[in-house]
Amino acid sequence: MPLRIVRSTPLWVVIDKPSGLLSVPGKGPEKADCVVARVRREFPGATGTLMVHRLDMDTSGLLIVALDAAAQRDLSLQFEERRVHKEYTAVLSGLVAPEEGEIRVPIRLDVDRRPYQIADFEHGRDARTRFRVLARTTATTRVWFQPLTGRSHQLRVHAALPAALACGRPGGLGCPILGDPLYGDGTPSPRLMLHAGVLEFTDPATGNPVRVESPTPF
Repeated sequence: MPLRIVRSTPLWVVIDKPSGLLSVPGKGPEKADCVVARVRREFPGATGTLMVHRLDMDTSGLLIVALDAAAQRDLSLQFEERRVHKEYTAVLSGLVAPEEGEIRVPIRLDVDRRPYQIADFEHGRDARTRFRVLARTTATTRVWFQPLTGRSHQLRVHAALPAALACGRPGGLGCPILGDPLYGDGTPSPRLMLHAGVLEFTDPATGNPVRVESPTPF
């Protein structure tokens, strides 16, 4: 799986991560291959921790990597303060009824089933996702997602949660992302059908806005 560089400067690089590649190394030598390791090989002068944000291993799309510590701090703060704009495309198993809307369901880690995330209105962290239906087939829905927060597995959980939760509150879309090994319904799929296609942020060096796009590969 080659690492495609979409744009680079002396301070940062945006890559188009393929599905199946880790963002950071996992435990064990068999999980050493990742975006960070490949960027270090490609840019041997890079310093610091490099990683600014992550994509799940099975998610494809745009990922920004800092090439020095100062850029990493600046870009990480942009994510922390929610000044980075992200857009995703997904194909869901099932038919989503509303044409568009916003999902507001706080989520947290299920400590007994790591890394599974669950809805929790009492102890969960704020999680908000905008969505819009792009197309439907007889059994699937293509959806545009804009995460307004950046929780682990947020889009995957918000897609899979029932539209009405047992607690009586509004839930998610009731249609898991195709190919999701954690939250999916078992419908066959060649991969997790989730792609990070748009990334907008501020260049730490110039203060100018940067917009990068990647076509959806499915």
